[in-house]
Amino acid sequence: MKYTLGFDIGSSSVKVSLLDIETGTSKASAFYPKTEMAISVPQPEWAEQAPEDWWENIKNALKEVLETAKVEVSDIKAIGITYQMHGLVALDKEGNVVRPSIIWCDSRAVSYGREAFATLGEEWSLNHLLNSPGNFTAAKLKWVKENEPDVYSRIDKIMLPGDYIAYRLTGKKNTTLSGLSEGIFVDFQKDNVSSELLECFGFAPELLPEQVGTFAPQGELKPDVAGELGLPAGIPVSYRAGDQPNNAFSLNVLEPGEVAATAGTSGVVYGVSDQLAPDPKSRVNTFAHVNHTVDQRRLGILLCINGTGILNAWLRQNTAQELDYPEINEVAMKAPAGSEGLRFFPFGNGAERVLEDANPGAMLKGLNFNIHKQPHLLRAGQEGIAFAFKYGMEIMEQMGVDTKVIRAGKANMFLSPLFRQTLANLADATIELYDTDGSLGAARGAAVGAGIWSTPKEAFDNLTRLETITPDSEKETILEHYEDWKQQLNKLLK
Repeated sequence: MKYTLGFDIGSSSVKVSLLDIETGTSKASAFYPKTEMAISVPQPEWAEQAPEDWWENIKNALKEVLETAKVEVSDIKAIGITYQMHGLVALDKEGNVVRPSIIWCDSRAVSYGREAFATLGEEWSLNHLLNSPGNFTAAKLKWVKENEPDVYSRIDKIMLPGDYIAYRLTGKKNTTLSGLSEGIFVDFQKDNVSSELLECFGFAPELLPEQVGTFAPQGELKPDVAGELGLPAGIPVSYRAGDQPNNAFSLNVLEPGEVAATAGTSGVVYGVSDQLAPDPKSRVNTFAHVNHTVDQRRLGILLCINGTGILNAWLRQNTAQELDYPEINEVAMKAPAGSEGLRFFPFGNGAERVLEDANPGAMLKGLNFNIHKQPHLLRAGQEGIAFAFKYGMEIMEQMGVDTKVIRAGKANMFLSPLFRQTLANLADATIELYDTDGSLGAARGAAVGAGIWSTPKEAFDNLTRLETITPDSEKETILEHYEDWKQQLNKLLK
């Protein structure tokens, strides 16, 4: 028997899955903590996590997986890692974390990204970086440089969250081209680190780790760590990718024209392209996809809506604590399409890239005390999330990304019949739901990187499609409500 492990380092929890190579299915999986992982907010618009928490949660989830699966650990042949994108982990020469990780939804560095966009030149940035430097890892590091000079002076290497977990496993400080691109360090005209960006921010090139392949041996499990985890020493870490490129990979979205979506804490639509064609306003972002090479360009065009599952969770915690999520979905469907004019704007989780880094906060508009009740509020929340997806997909369509077929894992918001039907109607698209998730995608990637499967395509011979959703008779009605929502949003942003 052969198995691979996938570690998914999210901001809400860490999930570990054990993949059975023979069947291509999960042998066991577990997540930790069982409640939401803590996010520290030292100041408004800040968001930090302790990398040590990720490590402890990996150990707890892995222990549960091994106890459930009851396999010979000698049959585990590789480890893959996926992780929350755009975070900053800073290490000193001894490999110690010098400050908490500044994670993806932290907005403190927006002004530094805007300044660099102007300094480098908007046209140059879009042609070479395919984005503005925005609020990504490079801008976060600039914030540390300017505001915590003592901390900055101690940094030996910077890492993304997945790079840090790979380091804890192997002792190797390295990263990938895909990872560097999500930090906005890559010049796509050269397919290498941008010297112009480093100079603009005043970063020494030595701060960046060595590059390794996405699907490749990246280091081996150290003996002391193997003992800590209950695994054999020497298992290769052979795959690493940010959560959204990995989510697309887990759905076999690898070629131009293919589209994936996810709707966890944040929501993402991710389309693959072979064209260097950035959004002129940098509202959606372009990164190196997992199978991008110099000879075969594969770019991921990413739309992110920060306030997705977090809005649904907020509604439950504050208006429907007595209900579980399936019950919330049933209650929401008691309200008509359009929620009788109640409009939710789900922008309450940091600066929104799709709104040109504006941070208007979440808003509820049109509330009528004589009409609207709990079903309207719950439905307006899910419709507002779907409307935000549609708003971003219109930008992607202008860039040539066809969203007529969208693949997603049957998880998180895609468990809601209301949400997925609303999205299918708004996008006029077929939505295909599959039995997979990020940790299983990472485990599949590990098998490819370790040579157990020869190509990424081979990893999906047993991928199971669970359900297909197509537009229904409410399509025109919900599109009319979307146009009203969009008009109100545009007024709010003026």
